[in-house]
Amino acid sequence: MADGQEDLSSLPLPDRFAHKNWKVRKEGYEDAKVQFEQTSDDSSPVFVPFIQDPGLWKGAVADSNVAAQIEGLAAYCAFLSFGGPHACTRSRGQTLGPIIEKGLSCARPAGKASAQEALLLCVELDKADPVVEELLPALSHKVPKVAAAALAALNILYHNFGCKIVDPKPTLKALPKVFGHADKNVRAEAQGLTVELYRWLREAIKPVFWNDLKPVQQQDLEKLFEQVKQNPTPKQERFTRAQQDAMAAASGAPAGGDEIEQDDEEYAEEDAPEAEVLDLAEPVDVLPKVPKDLQDQLASSKWKDRKEALDALYNVVNVPRIKDGPYDEIVRSLAKCMKDANVAVVTIAANCVDVLARGLRKGFAKYRSVIMIPMLERLKEKKQIVADALGQALDSVFGSTTLTDCLEDILEYLKHKNPQVKQGTVRFLIGCLRTTRDVPSKPEQKSIAGAGTKLLTESTEVIRSGGAEILGTLMKILGERAMNPYLEGLDDIRKTKVKEYFETAEVKAKDRPKPIVAPKVTAPSKKIAAAGKKPATGLKKPAPAAAAAPPAKESPVKPAARSIPSKIGGVPKPGGLSGSGLKAPQRKLAAPGSIASPQRRVVSPPLEEAAPPPPKFGLGRGLAGRPITKPSAPAEAAAAPPAPAMSAMSAADKAELEELRLEKEKFTRVTEDMRSERSKLNSQINELQNQNAQLIEDHTRDVLSIKAKETQLVRARSDAEAAEENVQKQQREIERLKRELARALRATAMSPPNATAEAMGMADATIYQEPASNGHAVPRSGLHSASRFNSERPRSYASATPSEEKENNGGMDSPGLGSRDGSLGRRKLSPSYGYSAVGSPTRSSTRGSGNPTDEEQQPRSAEPPENWKRAAEVTSQLKARIEQMKARQGLQRPPAQR
Repeated sequence: MADGQEDLSSLPLPDRFAHKNWKVRKEGYEDAKVQFEQTSDDSSPVFVPFIQDPGLWKGAVADSNVAAQIEGLAAYCAFLSFGGPHACTRSRGQTLGPIIEKGLSCARPAGKASAQEALLLCVELDKADPVVEELLPALSHKVPKVAAAALAALNILYHNFGCKIVDPKPTLKALPKVFGHADKNVRAEAQGLTVELYRWLREAIKPVFWNDLKPVQQQDLEKLFEQVKQNPTPKQERFTRAQQDAMAAASGAPAGGDEIEQDDEEYAEEDAPEAEVLDLAEPVDVLPKVPKDLQDQLASSKWKDRKEALDALYNVVNVPRIKDGPYDEIVRSLAKCMKDANVAVVTIAANCVDVLARGLRKGFAKYRSVIMIPMLERLKEKKQIVADALGQALDSVFGSTTLTDCLEDILEYLKHKNPQVKQGTVRFLIGCLRTTRDVPSKPEQKSIAGAGTKLLTESTEVIRSGGAEILGTLMKILGERAMNPYLEGLDDIRKTKVKEYFETAEVKAKDRPKPIVAPKVTAPSKKIAAAGKKPATGLKKPAPAAAAAPPAKESPVKPAARSIPSKIGGVPKPGGLSGSGLKAPQRKLAAPGSIASPQRRVVSPPLEEAAPPPPKFGLGRGLAGRPITKPSAPAEAAAAPPAPAMSAMSAADKAELEELRLEKEKFTRVTEDMRSERSKLNSQINELQNQNAQLIEDHTRDVLSIKAKETQLVRARSDAEAAEENVQKQQREIERLKRELARALRATAMSPPNATAEAMGMADATIYQEPASNGHAVPRSGLHSASRFNSERPRSYASATPSEEKENNGGMDSPGLGSRDGSLGRRKLSPSYGYSAVGSPTRSSTRGSGNPTDEEQQPRSAEPPENWKRAAEVTSQLKARIEQMKARQGLQRPPAQR
């Protein structure tokens, strides 16, 4: 038995992995794990059988025996850890499925932990996409335990690597189906995974799957979200192998410029943008959904129509991600809405710009010049709701562009005469400095600092504080040392204020000093050291001998990157500048041959001459690169041969290199100038186009206004002419009526009373006459009664003076006696008809009239007042009959029909 066991342990590992006895397999897994851990690197022969036949791991990670499976999973983790990325890529196709189906749902915690670690190692060594692609189908597995284990594994992946390494989009799309699972454990794991994704993405996860959940599930998730809202944004806890190599290279770099490069890498890692909703959602084409009559509605004179049109547009474009397209007309319409007199219209237009800019992101940059200037101009609005909407929209517009694109307009509006516009622009610039990821260039720094310094002298406290905050935020980006030249003229109080804002400012862009280039002549120094020369003792702790040694004898610990000098004097590289004629002298220089060889005299000087000039900050080639107490020139002269021995080829190369450098710098400057000039011309073109469009719009509006005024003038003239014609017609009608009235009166005056009554056809002719006792008709008069007619002689109308008439009428004209124009009481008719003062015709009154002087001398007060009443009644009745007579003759309608 012992011999059999000894024979089994001596079997190769592949045979033991495939053995039918679980104990043999278990021992084989344990031995493999130990051997993997004892290897020096991933090229060890122990890995070769498992890389060539990765199917061996399929049975190991899914062993039928639980104890053997645990050891198999542990061995596979060791294989991945020490075998490197190649081991992962060759074996994961065979192992991911069994691990997910049997390893993650292992009953023992050790096996479950090993399975999860294996998945983490697969992500760490290569990438997460293959692992996620295998895990997502397991969410719909018929065994609930497997689905719950897959959700837990996804939770662990996101917790360790974050959403920047593991893509959350496929998982978010699969969540609604998992929330409808019948098993409560699966739903609980789904909630835990959703909370973990919310830790990384916050509200960005909702547009992807939130509407597919039930209201009860949404409420439960909201309660869980409240618990993690106050927590800071999580950081990546586990890094991929590529990230680990980058960090190791950065941390192991030598002193000098490489330390600065390490800072740059760390800074880039810290400032990597988080996953946003735009990265999760699919782009939506909103142009077909825009109302067709949008422009007509926005041109309406009613503000409610304009507001409803903008509301409809907002509902269409309010999506997480918008597909790029021609939105020029919509943006121009929104720019016009910024000038609207109604604040509700302006607010909704600003909201539309906000969602449109956030949806298009970089695609909205081409519309910046159209919309930004009207929005900055509208900042004069004092209502806070409008100012907030405009500020949010401006921030979204800036998110699609850069600080360089917006800075010119911002600086222009910082000089605006309206304090509200200036204050809003200050807030906008501060937000731009906080959110930009690009460090402003030197001219931009000077412009921003100058504008902030001018704002410190404003009369308004809010604007002065804004200027100090601008300078403090800029100092946070550039650093205190770089900001000192811009703060020289400020007093201590203002400097203190700027420092306060500097300490509290939070920015995403930080200026880093340029890396200091390390010396590039390390390869020749190694050759010389190998030839028996005295090498330098080190970089970090320079010895006095090393300090006094010439530069040609330095030997740094780590060779620097290849450059032109290293190619000339170091190990020959294919395709370098050094020709075939220079390679032989280099080989002879490396050998400890004769010191006075001509090749050495030819080649050695170019090594020193071709060395790059010392850097700007004076660090040179390191602490041990040059002597401290002696100048570098004597050392170089001592180490190098005489100058006349320099080869013509090396001098020509040097001159050519210098010339190429100068041409490159000149070309770079010309390119930058042309680029800046081009951007400036583009901005001017855009501005002129905007001005041209505005002028065309103003001209069109003025032309329409003039046409409207002309139309109104023509209508007014036609109305005036019609009114004049109507007046003339009415005047002619009045004249005709006057003539007809005069004619009727003359006809009435010429006819006797009985004839008049008969002509009128009146049955009540007795109104004019009363039968007397002797059978004669007695005229009924307002001045004479029947009893008085025989006893007293009536006064003639012709004998009445105006004073007497006025006295009889009580100082006023009686309507019954007529007016001065043509009434009966004022007319002097023929005395043969004997009209009295009230116009009652009678022949007897004229025949029996006496001397008019006798009647004038008779007092008028003797007449009873009843006579005047009767006269008034008779006069009114006479007028009525005249009107009826006119009606019969067709002159006018009777009074009853008017």
